[in-house]
Amino acid sequence: MSRKERERFDKLFDEVFSQLPATVHAMLEEAPIILEDHPSEELAAELGIDLDDPEDILCGLHSGVPLTERSVSDAEGLETIHLFRMGILDLAGGWEAWEDDEGQEWGGSDRIRAEIRITILHEVGHHFGLDETDLDRLGYA
Repeated sequence: MSRKERERFDKLFDEVFSQLPATVHAMLEEAPIILEDHPSEELAAELGIDLDDPEDILCGLHSGVPLTERSVSDAEGLETIHLFRMGILDLAGGWEAWEDDEGQEWGGSDRIRAEIRITILHEVGHHFGLDETDLDRLGYA
């Protein structure tokens, strides 16, 4: 990702982040967001993701122990949420808006903003112990 694309993405991220409710902002004090272009090779290998496979898309990752599983012996401050710019951009459909053969709209700033928001809320959900089924039911899968 070029510096210009990164700045463009980060501007969209800032817009989405500023519009999140105050309660979500408070939750993110416990699990700060780290923006990266893509997962490291080590992380991808650990998760079984092939970075060269366009079907293997990772938009975000919650790391740490979810609140519902935490005990008093767990270290505090080790919670993080990673957002991966390239995964979100790929899932959204790219920088330019377009329609697929079925008339579904993809790409463009609005779609990217929506994917950023969904990814943030998805990973915050993991922080609070929600699994993929819960998140899918809520529309954040």
